[in-house]
Amino acid sequence: MTNMKHCPRVLLAKIGLDGHDRGVKVLARSFRDAGMEVIYTGLWQTVKSTMYAAMQEDVDVVGVSLLSAAHMTVMPEMIRIRKELGVEHIPLVLGGIVPESDYPALIDMGVSAVFNPGSSLDSIVEKMRELAAQHQRVPLDQMVAGYEGYDDLALAKLITAIQRGEKLDGFTPPKGNATIVGITGSPGVGKSSFISKLGGKLCDMGKKVAVVAIDPSSPVSGGALLGDRLRMMAGEPRENFFVRSLSSGVVQGGLGPHCQEIVGVLSGYGFDHILVETVGAGQSDVAIRELADHILLLLMPGGGDAVQFAKAGIMEIATCFVLNKCDLPGADSTEAQLVSSVGEDRPVFKTTAIRDEGIDQVAGWVAKL
Repeated sequence: MTNMKHCPRVLLAKIGLDGHDRGVKVLARSFRDAGMEVIYTGLWQTVKSTMYAAMQEDVDVVGVSLLSAAHMTVMPEMIRIRKELGVEHIPLVLGGIVPESDYPALIDMGVSAVFNPGSSLDSIVEKMRELAAQHQRVPLDQMVAGYEGYDDLALAKLITAIQRGEKLDGFTPPKGNATIVGITGSPGVGKSSFISKLGGKLCDMGKKVAVVAIDPSSPVSGGALLGDRLRMMAGEPRENFFVRSLSSGVVQGGLGPHCQEIVGVLSGYGFDHILVETVGAGQSDVAIRELADHILLLLMPGGGDAVQFAKAGIMEIATCFVLNKCDLPGADSTEAQLVSSVGEDRPVFKTTAIRDEGIDQVAGWVAKL
């Protein structure tokens, strides 16, 4: 069963020490505009972190951008890790400054396509579509058997099946005991960076943590640029930390299709905490209330005053408030206005995620929920 009735999922990675990513960002937007879901992992990724991300995201194609003439070193390692993780079905596409004399060796080792800086966007998009169309879905009984055996690849594929509305023939996951924590807030408040730090702290406490990160779908093409993972990947993959990016589709309120079922499958898998990051939210985006046990609302200095904080909607549903980016001016005055508006019954934490400041206190609070 192929997935061509659905958006192809493509992961784009910059591996090594290449200093800029202008070209790959152009590709990411082009793929989104062509109706694909694009997971972009950012600069300075390792081979291992990239392939682990591809496995967790259950992508159809991995695209690697290299400008450092390291292709004959990087690509064999990609193929080795791909085999180690059992994801040999995922095609690898290479783009960058690659001498044409190296093309045959790259193809022979298992690279599906090579593009140079002069390749047309249309030809690249068409090749990605062609490769994605070859991705065969795993039979449900195999997915379920792997899931029950705690195989992360089977978990990833089961999430894909749920996301796409495929019939599960009566399968229901175990109930699980995960604490579901919704993390919401307006665009730009630093949700992804905060979740990366919070998830890491919880893992340090011995917790198993899953993240469901939702980004908006294009109302024009149906594609999506799923960039939340960019701020959650640093160095080597972290044990007991599973991240899955989803597009919102036509769902309103900050969530995406089948979120309830996906969270249920993650809980049944044995995660202790599931962090659900909503689409950048406005005042009325309160759908997370129906899914989460607790809701952290992220704000930032200068993001409102006492009257704004007293308005109905998203402020009402928060279990606690996180004032992030407190290195910016106005943090103390914003905190004072927030506390005067919402009272002292709900905690207010001050953090600066990029500096790893204040996250320990939030993690301690979450761990006790």
